[in-house]
Amino acid sequence: MTNIPVTTWSLEQTAPTDVLPAAAPDGDVRIVRSEVPSPEFSRFLYASVGGDIRWIDRLGWSYGRWQEHLARPGVETWVAYDRGTPAGYVELEPQDDGVVEIVYFGLIPAFRGRRIGGHLLSYGAARAWDLAGRWPGLATTKRVWLHTCSLDGEHAMDNYLRRGFKLFDTKVEEQAEVAAPGPWPGA
Repeated sequence: MTNIPVTTWSLEQTAPTDVLPAAAPDGDVRIVRSEVPSPEFSRFLYASVGGDIRWIDRLGWSYGRWQEHLARPGVETWVAYDRGTPAGYVELEPQDDGVVEIVYFGLIPAFRGRRIGGHLLSYGAARAWDLAGRWPGLATTKRVWLHTCSLDGEHAMDNYLRRGFKLFDTKVEEQAEVAAPGPWPGA
């Protein structure tokens, strides 16, 4: 198996005023919180968005593992819909001391390049900042962070910077090269 260098960039916002909104895309695009934890739907989003960019860490999760993750207080999935069809999502996960990570963010390939991503990212970042208001017992958000890597979409880093995220760490590591799995095994 061949190893390839992968650069991982970590970015953050340290105040709600850091969020730089994107213009709403044309058409009937809505962003809705998926309030009922659904392993099937979450796995569909994960595999459909990340299938062509080598998201593989959750592919082996069991149904129970998905349920356990989604049931954690403060874990939220916000889904962008274009005319009723899921176009992409952002997943928020609270951490200690008022930190919220945007764990996953992206669009299904057919919806990329249509100005939905910037809108979804700025909306998701704003929801990370007001997460405690929806979850009694969570600390008020003091920091929102995420990471992206050189395997992600070509416009990912630029989108994060345009939405007000600031780079705070860069790492380069060798990783085993894996084929993009597609949205389902054998795709």
